[in-house]
Amino acid sequence: MTWVQGHNTTFVGQLGLNLVFIRSTQYQGLVFLVTRLIAAGPHTKVDGKEVVNFASANYLGLIGHQKLLDSCTVALEKYGVGSCGPRDVHLDCEARIAKFLGTPDSILYSYGLSTMFSAIPAFCKKGDVMVVDEGVHWGIQNGLYLSRSTIIYFKHNDMASLQSTLEKITLENNRAKKIRRYIVIEAVYQNCGQIAPLDEIIRLKEKYRFRLSEYYRVPIEKIDIVTAAMGHALSAEGGFCTGSMRTIDHQRPSSSGYVFSASLPPYLATAAISAIDVLEENPTRITKLRENVAVLWAGLSDLQGLEVASDPHSPIVFLRLKKSTRCLKSDLQLLEDIADRVLKEDSIFVVTSKKSPLDKCPLPVGIKLFVSAAHSESDIIRASESLKRVAASMLTNHG
Repeated sequence: MTWVQGHNTTFVGQLGLNLVFIRSTQYQGLVFLVTRLIAAGPHTKVDGKEVVNFASANYLGLIGHQKLLDSCTVALEKYGVGSCGPRDVHLDCEARIAKFLGTPDSILYSYGLSTMFSAIPAFCKKGDVMVVDEGVHWGIQNGLYLSRSTIIYFKHNDMASLQSTLEKITLENNRAKKIRRYIVIEAVYQNCGQIAPLDEIIRLKEKYRFRLSEYYRVPIEKIDIVTAAMGHALSAEGGFCTGSMRTIDHQRPSSSGYVFSASLPPYLATAAISAIDVLEENPTRITKLRENVAVLWAGLSDLQGLEVASDPHSPIVFLRLKKSTRCLKSDLQLLEDIADRVLKEDSIFVVTSKKSPLDKCPLPVGIKLFVSAAHSESDIIRASESLKRVAASMLTNHG
């Protein structure tokens, strides 16, 4: 089986959204949420100063969209702000996602990370073999740990490494036909912004009879399990898994995050439905996102001491040092100093790729820019010029 964790299904593999928040005198408990709405847009304020925001994964620029706000208001007035609520809203959202992605069925989870924490252990048990790209994010790593399966990593996006791993497992395991075997990857890697070569992965999956999870630019029926968060492109919250009826039905009684957790608040499920409606009505948002990514790539083409390590089609633009200091802590400090200067001097808000001590991903640290369809061309140019200027003054001896 191939397992794919998506990031922006409409652009590079995953549907995701930040929370849509309502400013309403009737629901005073939501006032604190409005602050996050402001912070997630293409512009925000840091220490009282307006900045261009490249730190929020608002890929399609749907944060604050009036249609989403209106649908949330109606849902709040009807169902309130709590979790659970009527099942019909969640079933409608599941059906809408399945239709949008062209799959038979979907299942909703109330929290994005719990999707991976729950879906992987629901299918994979002790004795199963998981072949995993070493670049997967911590949420997937944790899901793998909870499954108690045998985990074997292959080199990041290295198809020769994947093939040799699959071949070795197949040859060494005489009971290969009786053991469930999975390939786990991300469509767009959160840790570096690179995109998995799914066409080649599917070819190897079929050759060695593994199962696969992930989806991007390939027929979705070729993928066994697709999971995604709704906290980025869809401006909602939670996550989902989509696939065959059998795949989804299996999770309803056996997935811990579905069985033992309260369901998504109805207004967030409604927001996700509205976001999909907006995308279908105005697909130019995807075009605008691609154009913004291309403009940023062009502007960052000749950085001093830094190089773009992400995929040209990814909305996560990842910059890493051309010449490492050979010390992770020193590398991270240097990158944070760059991020601090572009914020202080040019009002450009970017983030570094800090990792949890529990994160086993061996990929180098870097600076992340989350590109949005809501960014203007001048926003993109300001960011690239600021990074070029600061990098040139700080990284003269770094390649």
